[in-house]
Amino acid sequence: MQSLLLLNVVGLTSHVLGEFTPRLRAFAAAGELRTLRGITPAVTCSAQASMLTGLTPQEHGIVGNGWLFRDLAEIWFWRQSNRLMGGEKIWQAGKRRDPAFSCANLFWWYNMASSHDVGATPRPIYKADGRKLPDCLTTPAQWRDQLQAKLGQFPLFQFWGPATSIASSRWIAGAARDAIQRFDPTLSLVYLPHLDYDLQRYGPDLTHPAVQQSLREIDQVAGDLIDAAQSAGRSVMLVSEYGITPVSRVVHLNRHLRAAGWLTLRHEDGAEILDPSSCPVFAVADHQIAHVYVADAARVPEVARLLAQIPGVAGVWSGAARAELGLDHARSGEIVVLAEADAWFSYYYWEDDARAPDFARTVEIHRKPGYDPAELFFDPAIRMPELAAAKKLLLRKLGMRTVMNLIGLDASIVKGSHGRMTSGAHAPVLICDRPDILPQQELGLTDIKALALARIFGA
Repeated sequence: MQSLLLLNVVGLTSHVLGEFTPRLRAFAAAGELRTLRGITPAVTCSAQASMLTGLTPQEHGIVGNGWLFRDLAEIWFWRQSNRLMGGEKIWQAGKRRDPAFSCANLFWWYNMASSHDVGATPRPIYKADGRKLPDCLTTPAQWRDQLQAKLGQFPLFQFWGPATSIASSRWIAGAARDAIQRFDPTLSLVYLPHLDYDLQRYGPDLTHPAVQQSLREIDQVAGDLIDAAQSAGRSVMLVSEYGITPVSRVVHLNRHLRAAGWLTLRHEDGAEILDPSSCPVFAVADHQIAHVYVADAARVPEVARLLAQIPGVAGVWSGAARAELGLDHARSGEIVVLAEADAWFSYYYWEDDARAPDFARTVEIHRKPGYDPAELFFDPAIRMPELAAAKKLLLRKLGMRTVMNLIGLDASIVKGSHGRMTSGAHAPVLICDRPDILPQQELGLTDIKALALARIFGA
């Protein structure tokens, strides 16, 4: 078996691979770069599941980063159990071919309750007083303390939120090097999320200084990891999940559904809370896609007609037609909606910001009934946000309750998004360290599993 590093550099496309990524450009020039056919939805959890299983979302069941858990009547995003993902995973296929095969899964999603040999994933500590402390979960469990003794505490607040930085991807790369040295896995799956941040904040604008700096930073971290892997005798394949494209419009689907009289809200302490258990119709927004759940099947055609008329909506698929997108699955909404190329969907459902729930102004990926890229920004209305954050953290350390309400409610601040299949310079890419091993036909995310196994076993 040939050991392999499968490196996931999120958001890397031919468009951004160039002047500011000299080491990745050189890696591509020495091997082979191919654009990939993506999937719908082009979002992290679905894309990673398709690469790990070789299946479409309607086959493996990961229809987005989150969905309505119908048996719970609750919307959940960013779950971590690997048991949610159907299909044979790449490490299961490897072990079937050779029991000596081993896999390290470093921050690819659905990392918990998994059968891989080595794993690491974010796992904050939630204290009873409201504090959220940085931490991670590892397999084997004792590796957590060894890893954080070597690399420092996992930088959770640089992994997502307005304070994101290269620190989290650098830490993950350090964990990958340690895993290679300590465990010698046959396959190392490594997720470096850094480009996701500024490409969503500012769009894929190569003239923007922050985008340029992010490209330089990920080039260094990924380049160092590739060099370390190759020095350790590993082959390297680099992939990306999707391309991020410019957006100029935000579409609030739930506000349209509310205006039609189909949204049910609870009033709690002066705030409005979406109640999925009693809503006739509601949308779970996830970047440029939304799953719309309709309690009464007879109402689906009426809802679909309304959705199709909303400016910024590109298409509407209901019932069996969802198979055209690869999303005919019980977890999908009765209707699936895609945004126009220059638009994306928010989860916002309130009409008056004074009635927004308290979590709307915080980084709260688990309580919000949809994805919220505004969490990447401090509220522009706060004059000195870093000082405000430090003050709130101090109050919490002193045992005082305070809400970390540092996020604004102006979703139009977001300039980049994803979720639609992209092509050409904005398509996801595959870069292989050798120019002579990829088949000549069109390749897609669902081919990554087979390609990686072929690289390992020489088939």
